[in-house]
Amino acid sequence: MASDQHGLVFPSDPDEEGRRSTTRVGRAVVADALRPVDPTGARGAEQETGWRASYLVHFRRLIEAGLGSRKDAVALAREGLASLHDRMRVLDDGTERPLTDWPTRVSLGHREVQGTSEPVTELVLPYRGERLRGDDVRRRVDAWVEAGVVEPSLSEAIDTLVANPDWLRLEGHTVAVVGAGAEMGPLPSLARWGARVAAIDLPRADLWDRVLGTARDGAGTLVAPTGTDGKPGADLLVDVPALADWLAGQPGRVVLGNYVYADGATNVRVSTAVDELGRRLQDARPDTALAFLATPTDVFGVPADAVDQAVARYEQRSRGSKLLGRPLRTVSGGRLLRRPYVPGTDPGVVDSLVPQQGPNYALAKRLQRWRATVARHDGALVSMNVAPPTRTRSVVKNRALAAAYAGAHRFGVEVFDPSTSNVLMAALLVHDLHTGGGPRHEHPWRDEAYAAVHGGLWRAPYEPRSALGLAALLGLGAARG
Repeated sequence: MASDQHGLVFPSDPDEEGRRSTTRVGRAVVADALRPVDPTGARGAEQETGWRASYLVHFRRLIEAGLGSRKDAVALAREGLASLHDRMRVLDDGTERPLTDWPTRVSLGHREVQGTSEPVTELVLPYRGERLRGDDVRRRVDAWVEAGVVEPSLSEAIDTLVANPDWLRLEGHTVAVVGAGAEMGPLPSLARWGARVAAIDLPRADLWDRVLGTARDGAGTLVAPTGTDGKPGADLLVDVPALADWLAGQPGRVVLGNYVYADGATNVRVSTAVDELGRRLQDARPDTALAFLATPTDVFGVPADAVDQAVARYEQRSRGSKLLGRPLRTVSGGRLLRRPYVPGTDPGVVDSLVPQQGPNYALAKRLQRWRATVARHDGALVSMNVAPPTRTRSVVKNRALAAAYAGAHRFGVEVFDPSTSNVLMAALLVHDLHTGGGPRHEHPWRDEAYAAVHGGLWRAPYEPRSALGLAALLGLGAARG
């Protein structure tokens, strides 16, 4: 629970002396989302007494319950969003208000920075010390496809973008990068390509020194909101109404990109704030596009060919792996090195949730997927792409995750460098904005699977969580180094 309670907050509980329980809200939101399509699952979530230890089961059920039909998936997402927005509150002068009554407390100014470089006019992908262009980019993607690191549809998306380098500049768009200083955000790439970016992040001098420096070194235009002191930045937990007004006045088609991250309960708060910002912006500017990056450490529906490849790898693992796997499964009660899917499952369900990340992280990321599903269903242009496991600062500072990522290659998973992830995911954003959000599919899980860069988690020979502990053990030395 965050100690800096201001602006958008979890509701206080009058029966518990005003305590703000993240568990109570998370459990209720999951139950509300499940209720229209899985009443039994909803009751299970409501009655869960060990939420922080057992949330994984219920977040998996949220995916399984929506696989039956598009109608089910959309209903589940819509109810989850409504529940969270109805429950969260704005704390204003000691009074809790619903999000719909969020008062505007400031009027934001405007700062603009022009880049000083010539735009990069082709896709240049940094990869392990090389800078790949043209056919080399295509060959790298083909190698990832062959290794099961990405979905084959990534080749189609990247081929299209490489063939249309003039798309990179995003003429006619203003991309609002919410979380402008985020390591996985697209700001550096968009700046190099000459795009117009509206940068939104906290009013911290060190952060803005870096953001404005990126803009000056780039080739595009960066605009930023400013406070009454003329300094750039805004607090999402307080300034959503003012930010909605500011963004509504930007030229071209506005793209609201959510790249925020915070620790613990604050992650849910800032993710809900961005979602409310998007809701208000779409009311004012119905043509607003939405953009998200989905974490690979979540639950997804996956296509039959991914199931088949993973099952084949499990069956074809080496004799030594089979000999080692049997006693490990026995002593762990079947928890280690499990088969990834039941053969022939279509769609399969991959569960890469990491217990250490916690239920608040899972809810914050699921909120974004729900919004993508609902907005796309309602006709909005949406870019929602599964990003690869990446050695970002937030991962490296978590010892368990850092160790697991260091040992992941032993189990068929490639962990990306931030520079590669940044360019690749920015490229997919550009692709989506020029292709109406990419191809439309009959079910939201297929929309999510298109061009997914999951790092191999969907096609590895073992169920991801059953290999996580061993990956961490094997990678411990490398992570410390």
